[in-house]
Amino acid sequence: MSGELYLWMKALHIIAVIAWMAAMLYLPRLFVYHCQAPAGSQRAVMLEVMERRLLRAIMTPAMVMSFLFGSVLLTGVSDWSSGWIHVKLALVVGLSVIHGLLASWRRHFAAGQNRHGEKFYRMVNEVPTILMIGIVILAVVKPF
Repeated sequence: MSGELYLWMKALHIIAVIAWMAAMLYLPRLFVYHCQAPAGSQRAVMLEVMERRLLRAIMTPAMVMSFLFGSVLLTGVSDWSSGWIHVKLALVVGLSVIHGLLASWRRHFAAGQNRHGEKFYRMVNEVPTILMIGIVILAVVKPF
């Protein structure tokens, strides 16, 4: 891949990851607010709409684009024996699992079957941040 194309792919990957992370950090916060809203209230209905739109219009497309551009960048990895790339990809899988869990919990809220309290969602809100910190350090520093 040419140097200029690589830089464009890297820029698009970073943009997509930023959008994905923003949504991954915002959706659990909406769940916290949703826990506080009386079931069937106008506020609860508004939060359900916000959660659905965030997931469908931003979070999932941003994840797909992150994977697409990231996959293109992976074709340029020359040393697959380095441990950092394997750990980084494992953390990306972890982010994907969190994404799936958030989507599942959104469906539970929409069906009126939420099983968790606001403290749970406050803790879940920290997981994408921790994974992102690990991913960025591995991608930039390449410590091993």
